[in-house]
Amino acid sequence: MAGVLRAERVWVETFTGLRMDQFGRLLKAVRERGGEGCGWGRPWRLPLAERVLLVAVYYRTNLTMRQLAPLFGVSPAMVCRVIQRLGPLLALEPARTPADAAERLWIVDGTLVPVRDRTVGASSRNYRFSANVQVIVDAESRLVVATARPVPGNTADAKAWRDSGLAQHCEGVTVLGGGAYINTGLIVPHRKRPGRPLLKGEEEDNAQHRKVRARVEHTSSRMKDYKILRDCRQRGNGLHHAVQDVARMHNLTLAA
Repeated sequence: MAGVLRAERVWVETFTGLRMDQFGRLLKAVRERGGEGCGWGRPWRLPLAERVLLVAVYYRTNLTMRQLAPLFGVSPAMVCRVIQRLGPLLALEPARTPADAAERLWIVDGTLVPVRDRTVGASSRNYRFSANVQVIVDAESRLVVATARPVPGNTADAKAWRDSGLAQHCEGVTVLGGGAYINTGLIVPHRKRPGRPLLKGEEEDNAQHRKVRARVEHTSSRMKDYKILRDCRQRGNGLHHAVQDVARMHNLTLAA
């Protein structure tokens, strides 16, 4: 059975949200990481460009594997193998500490991703079974700098940050966090004390803090245009790879 979707401009731009040149950079990165090889077993039925397109379409639309299979003219089992094989190869590489670290401003926030895997998620404040994913964004470019491995959604942001290992990527960089990140070494808003209202200067600082920190929330919202982050059916490391892959594609959409 012949598939409908091909690695052509009309399908790429319609189903992935990427321009053709951006998709080309994504394809190049996968090829450089060894995506051409079949690893073991029979050679792939689909060329690499269409396998990368399959993964991007899966993340963007969150269609089931049975729905994707006829679109590409393959079996659901092959769709599963392609996603498992290429998912780690699309992952975003955490940014190294920049040379001008002292002049940079990064923002961190935790976002909840609904999941089906009970070993990854937990009942959370969004009234769903979710995982907490820590995301660092550059305040100026709004590019995703790094993402952490998901933790259960009932984990406090401060604990998730401490356990994430992301701090090592932020050496020398000023990092903003919300009020939940108190005592983590991040820049957090001033807190009200019992019987002592905030001073005028503190209120102004908090207003400016909220204005800047909103950028990471906007980024998380844009990442969830990829519907895999609205209801992730992947198990094990599937969510971790999905978040990293979506972060990479999000960065590509912001590239000139």
